[in-house]
Amino acid sequence: MTVDDRFAEDHREPRGDAPLQGTRTEPVIGPVSDWTTDFSHMEPEWTADPYPIQDDLRRRCPIAHTGRFGGGWLPTRYEDVAAIAYDTERFSSRSVVMSNFRPPREIAPVGGVPPISSDPPFHHDARKLLLPAFTRTAVAKREAETRALCHELIDALEGRDVVDAARDYAQHIPARVIADMLGFPTDDGPRFREFIENTLEGVNLPPEERIERMDKVFDYLFKQIRDHVAHPRDDLTTYLIEAELYGRKLEPSHVAGTIALLLIAGIDTTWSAIGASLWHLARTPADRERLVAEPELLPTAMEEFLRAYAPVTMARMVKEDMRWGGVDMKADDWVLLSFPAANRDPAQFDRADEVVIDREVNRHAAFGLGIHRCVGSHLARMELRLALEVWLERVPVFELADPAAVHWAPGQVRGPRTLPLRVG
Repeated sequence: MTVDDRFAEDHREPRGDAPLQGTRTEPVIGPVSDWTTDFSHMEPEWTADPYPIQDDLRRRCPIAHTGRFGGGWLPTRYEDVAAIAYDTERFSSRSVVMSNFRPPREIAPVGGVPPISSDPPFHHDARKLLLPAFTRTAVAKREAETRALCHELIDALEGRDVVDAARDYAQHIPARVIADMLGFPTDDGPRFREFIENTLEGVNLPPEERIERMDKVFDYLFKQIRDHVAHPRDDLTTYLIEAELYGRKLEPSHVAGTIALLLIAGIDTTWSAIGASLWHLARTPADRERLVAEPELLPTAMEEFLRAYAPVTMARMVKEDMRWGGVDMKADDWVLLSFPAANRDPAQFDRADEVVIDREVNRHAAFGLGIHRCVGSHLARMELRLALEVWLERVPVFELADPAAVHWAPGQVRGPRTLPLRVG
């Protein structure tokens, strides 16, 4: 089979949430009756401010349960989150987005978006393919163009008293960087935003509609892949098309799934981290003024922003019925690994509920724990550091224009979607 045959125009592979033989549940939407027995990460109060809820659960019920999404669990202690993240024998990663649709067990160990959806032993080899593109050395080569982009975005804000730092600044930085890495059109940013919303914020949609939306994502990806087949170039997409595992070229579903992961997760997580950091500085003048005066402190402060406002929560699926941590988990129950909750566990961090921008010991879990720790962490750190560095250099004085106008993304990646700042 040639590369062209693999990516024929009418070629379609089962992928991600698409297999129709998966298990569906009716969506349950509405106010939470009791967070210990009916939690939902999609409800407005969680989206607006999940930390008091997590803190209360950690004290009263460290592993909460819900009947929503067909049944799931929410550990809130660092030790429990870490234990599950490292336990690949009893917990599967075949679907990392908790929704009302469970893909069938047959898609393991690859999953729909490898390697984050992959279980051992396949996971190790799929992840290894990506490592060269995300080393410190490879990422450092992108610093100059990323810094120039940050300046370009701020130039476009000149003359405005109020700017939306999420929509007009934060979202564009990772979108442009990952598009360039993949060799995708850099002006497709609005389309990437739509893909993110469809994938991560539409988890309560009817499964058929969710599948239809995911098809749009993969239709776009296969179009880009076929263009790379016809016109190879030096980028990550061509690399994946030509890569081999076990002496064979990657399956089309593997190539497209990995690109979907890089595109969607690579944008949303960093967009959210940049926005949350700017939100904190806008509402905390003392920290903003100190970082402007002491720019050398930024790398340390950045790690604290990642700890305090970790954007990512990942799901696992229970493999078999078992008793774990004092609760009875059933096969195919979801488990939400809330890295934000783990990062605010007072048993793990001193002054866990405070943002301490000169915190020296900070082994946070913002990039995950275990075998799925974020492969792009060096890239994310570079983007976050430069975004904050350039912003503080160019816009040293800013505040929230209207705290009530700040809106946060619902779901498993949390960051401000609108962030109106008064500047100057």
